[in-house]
Amino acid sequence: MNATVAALVRYSPLLLIAIAWEGASRLGLVSTLVLPSLSSVIAAWVDLVQSGELVSNGVASIYRGAAGLGLSIVIGAALGVFMAWWRPLHVVLNPLVELFYPMPKSALIPVTVIWLGFGDGSKILLIFLGCMLPVTIGAFNGARSSDQVLVWSARSMGASRLRMLWDVVVPSALPELLNGIRTALALSFILLVSSELIVARQGFGYLIGSLGANGSYEAMFAVVLTVALLGFIADRAYQALMQRLLRWRE
Repeated sequence: MNATVAALVRYSPLLLIAIAWEGASRLGLVSTLVLPSLSSVIAAWVDLVQSGELVSNGVASIYRGAAGLGLSIVIGAALGVFMAWWRPLHVVLNPLVELFYPMPKSALIPVTVIWLGFGDGSKILLIFLGCMLPVTIGAFNGARSSDQVLVWSARSMGASRLRMLWDVVVPSALPELLNGIRTALALSFILLVSSELIVARQGFGYLIGSLGANGSYEAMFAVVLTVALLGFIADRAYQALMQRLLRWRE
């Protein structure tokens, strides 16, 4: 019961925003062209689900986002750990990481379209390139902060470099790596919708743009809220996974 009450208190601001949204539209405080009522947005959401339009576009977006993020986690984590573990690789790649990390990732949209066209490949590549950097930096910082006493102890016991890497360095890098992945998770939604708004024929971003251009603002807001809800659920689920993975540190 205490957990239920705590959850209600924690998410009560969302309920207050929903009430204020509906009230502002109903009372005419805000034009419905600018902000349709929440009830009409929910009705439009139901229509989009029943027509299958939201589901088909959602499947396309989730596939692109999951593929790009998955690749960035695998390759970014490996790069970050090996950059910390092998100095020549760090010397070669660190300037590239420092160069591209502050760059707005949406600037890569035209480049990925030129390379791979308007299909799924350009979106997956964009998400991969944009999300790989925070994962790489997180893995690198975590691996660099490995407890040297544990490294020396493993070495004195005759452990090979690969064994030390797997048993000592990777567990030490895990907290920072997981934080980097959380950043990449949020970034993947931003890059996905941004790219689909500009160069796509299917997906959440494409649906938002086409509905807005046609004046279907209730449906447009419904898609925007769907993306926000999916991002919220993904972040909460990932936080629960992080707590589970890091339980061994307690």
